[in-house]
Amino acid sequence: MAEVKKPTYSEDSIQVLQGLEAVRKRPGMYIGSTDSKGLHHLIWEIVDNSIDEVLAGEANQIRVIIHKGNTVEVMDNGRGIPIGMHKTGVPTPQVVYCSLHAGGKFDENGAYKVSGGLHGVGSSVVNALSEWLEVEINRDKKVYIQKYSDGGKKIGKPSINPSNSKKTGTTVRFKPDPSIFSTTIIDYKQCVTRFKEAAFLIKGLRIDLIDERTGQSDSFCYQEGIAEYIRSLNEGKVGINEPVIFEGSNQGISVEVAFQYTKETYNETLYSFVNNIRTHDGGTHETGFKVAFTKAFNEYARKKNLIKDKDPNLEGVDIREGMTAILSVRIPEGLLQFEGQTKNKLGSPEAKSAVEAVVTEKLGFYLNEKGEIATNLINNAIRAFKVRDAMRQARDEARTVKAKVTKPANLNGKLCPPQARNNELNELFIVEGDSAGGSAKTGRDRRFQAILPLRGKVLNAERTRAEEMLKNEEIVSLIHAIGAGYGTSFNPAHSNYKKIIIMTDADDDGCHIQILLLTFFFRFMPSLIKRGMVYIALPPLYKIANKNQIEYAWDDEELKVKTMRIKNYTIQRFKGLGEMNPDQLWETTMNPETRILVRVNIEDFSEADERVSVLMGDEVGPRREWIDNNVVFENDDNFTLEEVDVDGEE
Repeated sequence: MAEVKKPTYSEDSIQVLQGLEAVRKRPGMYIGSTDSKGLHHLIWEIVDNSIDEVLAGEANQIRVIIHKGNTVEVMDNGRGIPIGMHKTGVPTPQVVYCSLHAGGKFDENGAYKVSGGLHGVGSSVVNALSEWLEVEINRDKKVYIQKYSDGGKKIGKPSINPSNSKKTGTTVRFKPDPSIFSTTIIDYKQCVTRFKEAAFLIKGLRIDLIDERTGQSDSFCYQEGIAEYIRSLNEGKVGINEPVIFEGSNQGISVEVAFQYTKETYNETLYSFVNNIRTHDGGTHETGFKVAFTKAFNEYARKKNLIKDKDPNLEGVDIREGMTAILSVRIPEGLLQFEGQTKNKLGSPEAKSAVEAVVTEKLGFYLNEKGEIATNLINNAIRAFKVRDAMRQARDEARTVKAKVTKPANLNGKLCPPQARNNELNELFIVEGDSAGGSAKTGRDRRFQAILPLRGKVLNAERTRAEEMLKNEEIVSLIHAIGAGYGTSFNPAHSNYKKIIIMTDADDDGCHIQILLLTFFFRFMPSLIKRGMVYIALPPLYKIANKNQIEYAWDDEELKVKTMRIKNYTIQRFKGLGEMNPDQLWETTMNPETRILVRVNIEDFSEADERVSVLMGDEVGPRREWIDNNVVFENDDNFTLEEVDVDGEE
């Protein structure tokens, strides 16, 4: 047997990656991933540089053009990058776009007092991960143009020409490298969401977005800033209070907050930003915000005797139930600390105390000035606490009697749990009725698959108060089965299952049940969807059989193709899952190796929130208008649209 040579670890093993090579070698370290999310991060980096000019008071317009071929152009009317020779002996733009950790944000003299950029790697990373990048700079009555290619390895000779125009600003054009990214198709919708947010956060900033591939275009400019943002997020909802906006500063950190409570809403929505960059994973500024809200509400409640001395303080999750809030902070470069280059989470410790101080003071004034509204909000928080506490007591009671065969312990005999206790492997199938439940229980893999049959259609969570939802046997069974709470106290990390799979019949009733369940998850367990833990199973519609083989078809087109090559066949149309034998259900719909699952995803939470309110809410007019504008019915001459209630009643 040949001897296997072990790899050596010596001085020669230590490599130094020159220039931008490190970025191409490990792109995930700089942009998070090389999928669609990482692709769009390139655009955000360039646009963030333009926004830094806006924050510095030097620009007020940004234009983004998506050209055919998925090349991107970003231009602003800022000062323009300096175009003279750098002290390193090369043109300054070349330093900015071809050198890591180079930029104006390290300047202690304050070229950018507040900026979203960090580490000086944004522009150079975009260059490194592009097939080519070209920068055009208008400054000092000159036009500077330089092109880089092959990930920044090839540097073109700059051209500098005089200009009679007083125009200033920077334009960057680039083409993402298809050898780096799994896709290079720019998503217009993602751009709309990002740039609309930016325009909301900076009063008076105009951002134009043009897509030359499709002819689409949008312009965003909001003179009232985050006040308009709150109204946009809560469009179609009934507010308990008018949007509240206040701002202040502490330790050199400016804080701007807007919030509004709405009726019939049982989760919280908090969007946080640092120097105009969305912090999806929160951070120290969110911590300070939540601490301040909890503190101010409890101080007011005790001052007004709305909670007694013997009663515990209201918890933050109860206080924030039904709240939509925007938190925007601007932090000087010296204090700015993100956790990672992708800037999803703020790490600056000063932000916590600054936000807490500003929000505690301003919110205290608001509660004292708006006594009636403040009392309503406190009472809502008390109600939320009582409902959540009742659920906790029921859950604790179920655990206490787990050894006995009682209703709470086995969820009224419905839940058929898996044998293993492995939250990272187990799956929960929510099925429609006892017939489908029987097939699923017999056909499942008992080791890791659980079955929960539901009788009839669940309540519409968009129209039903939390108290009423929690009186419903089907909803309570579902909450207990998942085991992670609900509403503001829901924690997906505590879920008993890695996958929650909705498995209903392939008919109108089955689709309706899917919609009702998804509405419930969206309103009471939104992070379950955000984490990609909710799926829809796709059972086949047809069974095609002859003496020698059995095949399945998931739609009419597939049925047509398969019947063309199978002789002497019979076709069975499955009207429901209950008609399928357990082995058929396992083979087609439950077996991880052969099944088809659709993961439920939220690309734009605010748009999804608005859509759920319109389609599942009480108002008939907005729903009819949306259907008229977005749904095309076949055989229009013979079809009459009647308003059908989303709970199944005309």
